Parts: sequence; C-alpha cells; structure tokens
Amino acid sequence: MTDHSASLLPADTAVLDARTAWLAGLAARGLSANTVAAYERDTRQFLAFLAVHQGGPARLADLDAMKPMDVRAFLAERRREGVEGRSLARILSGLRGFLNYLERHHGINAAAARAVAAPTKPRSLPRPVAPEAARTMVSAAEGGDWIAARDAAVLGLLYGCGLRVGEATGLDAAEMRPPVALLRIRGKGGKERVVPVLPAVAALIEAYRAAAPFALEEGAFFRGEKGGRLSPRIVQRAMAAWRGALGLPDSATPHALRHAFASHVLAGGGDLRAIQELLGHARLSTTQVYTAVDDSRLVAAWRDAHPRAGA
Repeated sequence: MTDHSASLLPADTAVLDARTAWLAGLAARGLSANTVAAYERDTRQFLAFLAVHQGGPARLADLDAMKPMDVRAFLAERRREGVEGRSLARILSGLRGFLNYLERHHGINAAAARAVAAPTKPRSLPRPVAPEAARTMVSAAEGGDWIAARDAAVLGLLYGCGLRVGEATGLDAAEMRPPVALLRIRGKGGKERVVPVLPAVAALIEAYRAAAPFALEEGAFFRGEKGGRLSPRIVQRAMAAWRGALGLPDSATPHALRHAFASHVLAGGGDLRAIQELLGHARLSTTQVYTAVDDSRLVAAWRDAHPRAGA
C-alpha cells in the first residue's frame, strides 16, 4: 500500500480537518508520540485504501455509509501485506477511535468499525533462561562487595522463589527477619501469597545482610547506594551488564528468572496449581502457558502414562 502525505490524502477537507483535530486531541490527552504516530499512519492508510475501494476521495457521507465488510476488506489487505494480529488489533483500535470521534462531532454512524471483531493476538510464550544460565547469573553476583551480595540475593529471590523484581525490591526489613523461611508477598491486584524460601536463597539474603553498610531493621530491606529503596531499574541495568559479560541473550532479563523458576519447577514434576499459587497468578490459564514451553515434560508424561506409548 502506497503511503500518502497528509496534504495529498484522497479525502475531502472536512475529513482531513477532523482527522487533524482528532490526532491533536490524542496528543493533548497524553498519549505517547509513538502511539499518535501509529494512529496517524493507520488512518492515513485507511483513507488511501477507501479512495481506491470506493472509487473516489473519502467524504463524511462515505464514512457514514460504511459497512463492516469495508473495514474487514481494509484489514484483510493489511494482513496480505504481512501485518500480524497484534498490529491489526492496534489498527482497528485506532480506526474505531477516529470514527467514534467523527460520530461525536460530525454525526456519522461509526457502527461499522464497532461491529468488526478485533483480530486475535497470538499469546506470547514466556522466555525463561536455561537452568545453567540462571545459576550462572546468580553466582556471578556473589563474592564481591555489598552491592554484589545484594544483587545476588535479589536474583536468588527471582529464580529461587519466582518473585517479580518489584516484589523483591519492595520487601521491607520487618518481613526479612532471620531466619527467612517463608515470605508473605502482596502481588498484582493486592493478591497475597506465601512463598517458601530455599536454604540457598536464605543464605544469599544473610550474606547481603552481613555485608550491607546499613542497619536493616526497618524500612526497605534492599537498598541503593545512598540508602534508599532499591529501584527495579537498577536490577535491570545490573542484569544487562551481566548479560554482556556472560554472553547471554537479550532475553535474559530479571523477569526471565521468574519464568525460569516456573518452567524449571514444572519440568521437575511440580503441580501446575501449586506453581500458580507460588507465582500469584489469578487464573490457571496464565500459568498454563508454561506447559507450552516445557514440551519435553509433556512427552515424558505421555510416554509414562499412555498404555500404547511403548507399542
């Protein structure tokens, strides 16, 4: 599909002026520049498509008379050009927003876009790091100064307990009094869960406690260099540095350690509902994505349980 500059768009002045006002309103409401730019491009391409599809520049009356099949034809053309489900859903969202604006301010009927179901978005699979890489990242932080001990303890909580990085950095000293055997974590949506702490992770926590130059009796447990609560961004930056030093892929992020915890427990025979509780997922379907990652366990379960597996 050929792009057109705004001044050359095959649409009448009323449509172009309304589009300019709509885009300006999006920017004024605080939408990111990238989002506004994407909606500008999507509606520009839609108006160019409509001019060819209907045989002339788009007018308000043409937009008012549109049918769901016209919107589907545009999305089908974008799909033929290689645009995938997630981007098609964004395109439809922007188109609905533009037409709803025209409905409110110019009286057109925007029902055609609302009647079209959003394209399905492929659910992205977690990208856990391998067990060896996870252990390497944790051990790489050990043996240094108190900051290294702190980072090793945080990474230990991500990989050994399945915590989110914000949950780990959000722990308070009152929750971490020794011996640390169980943690009560308040996760997304205020959902609370109890997480057991492995002895190896507890040892990393105590190594940090002994090395820290702060009295960790109240306030934040994990501290930054100046004594304030450790920021998740600092953990992410440290992880990026270790990725480069250890030759690990860009997918080796703090959250990938949480994914590793789930997939490695599942591979070891862990119950899916128990993993759901440990991760703090509200729905089992969220946890079930890890079964798609661990194909080897599913094959082994089939081989062990199916009566014809050895035939």
